[in-house]
Amino acid sequence: MNTMFAAFLGGWEWIIVLLAVLLLFGAKKIPELAKGLGQGIKEFKKATKEVTDEIQNTPTETPTVKPTVAAQSQPDSTVSQNSNPPKA
Repeated sequence: MNTMFAAFLGGWEWIIVLLAVLLLFGAKKIPELAKGLGQGIKEFKKATKEVTDEIQNTPTETPTVKPTVAAQSQPDSTVSQNSNPPKA
């Protein structure tokens, strides 16, 4: 609803809004407010870049799956694997 209101403002209405802001804050305060806003945007962009870099640079680790009870019991017909191969 607010975006529709801003779409209907013409040139004179914007001038009146700017004059009202000038009267409320004064000519000396407006550059300070703009500087603070610029610094805030700069910090926000820096923080979002750091977060995206951290997400992209984290190593993807494969989760280790713990064997369940059913997976541990093997049928008798299978050959068990030894870590030591037979010597010839």
